[in-house]
Amino acid sequence: MARNASLVAGGGSLWAYLLNQQAHANNNAIRPPGALAEKDFNAACIKCGQCVTDCPYNTLKLATTGESIPIGTPYYTPRDVPCYMCEDIPCTRACPTGALSPDLNKIEDSRMGLAVIDMESCISYLGLRCEICHRVCPVQNKAITIEHHPRKTSKHSMFIPVVHSSDCTGCGVCEKACPTDEAAIKVVKAEMVQGKVGEHYRLGWKNTGEITQKFKAPPRKKQTKNKPAGGLDYFNNGSNDELIEGEIK
Repeated sequence: MARNASLVAGGGSLWAYLLNQQAHANNNAIRPPGALAEKDFNAACIKCGQCVTDCPYNTLKLATTGESIPIGTPYYTPRDVPCYMCEDIPCTRACPTGALSPDLNKIEDSRMGLAVIDMESCISYLGLRCEICHRVCPVQNKAITIEHHPRKTSKHSMFIPVVHSSDCTGCGVCEKACPTDEAAIKVVKAEMVQGKVGEHYRLGWKNTGEITQKFKAPPRKKQTKNKPAGGLDYFNNGSNDELIEGEIK
């Protein structure tokens, strides 16, 4: 009886620990391609590990006890092993519940996270040539482009990498390749760094709603054709003195 009671107490303590970890787990983990929104993903994921098994690069891991991620759910750490963006997306195909959405047909459409550059640590911003993140990016010249910034004290330009959220997949290949001791470019959850413009702002070049469509410029006034311009043309008709003399004659 005492032994059984001890086992029950131990099991209860373990269960309480696991529940506490789940309750305090954060949603900052970088999930596999096609992952649903974090709340929906955690509800749909059955922790089967099939996505981890089918990943050909051993990118994915299952969260274990002691980590600040819901236990048993898949994630990856770009600095260790990034997502190499398989065209056939085997991890998503392996998911039996749709926690990794089967609607993802092109890996370029995945949004696992967003790369962010630390301008104080990036050696390109410090004036050195690097551009490694740009060269290794699987969506080169779209997710990461290079801007040329002139120097004030030199004829040579600075080559500055710029991340574009519209095309960044969050694969983390750039973070893995970054040569600094601590990566100067890191992949994080997009919502951690992105703001949101209020819906009351009307961006005419983006908004195609009713207000934008109804706006029309006022009609232009009709102009008389071949009507000579007023005033004297001193440059083409001679000097003012010559014109005056001609009028006197």
